[in-house]
Amino acid sequence: MAAHRANCRELFPLLRVLTRSHIAGVGWIMVAPLVPFVVFLALLPASDATAAENGIASSYPYSYKGRRTASGERFNPHAMTCAHNRHPFGSMLRITAGGRSITCRVTDRGPFIRGRVIDLTPVGARALGFSGLARVVIERM
Repeated sequence: MAAHRANCRELFPLLRVLTRSHIAGVGWIMVAPLVPFVVFLALLPASDATAAENGIASSYPYSYKGRRTASGERFNPHAMTCAHNRHPFGSMLRITAGGRSITCRVTDRGPFIRGRVIDLTPVGARALGFSGLARVVIERM
């Protein structure tokens, strides 16, 4: 993806990236002004949209039970749900850790601690065999 981004910058030297967001199935979209009141959209390859993500997972505490998540749902520590920063609400993710695998639905944003990629409910963490932190692989289904 970095090579493609470099090619875009060579083709459009005035391109100044303002924001970058992930669109499921499409890839990254870059929005930038070329002249005032004109917006240019450059779609980059969707290879990152399906790529597996590696990182550290943590689990929510039971004390969050009943609180509203970013999607508006109430947090249920007994459901297979998770918090992820980029995947859209309702998307299903396969989480693998140490040979065990679960499928969970994204209902919240987070984690907001550097180095962590996903927050799981206590039931999801227990199904993967951890209670605090664990190294996981995340794949979008």
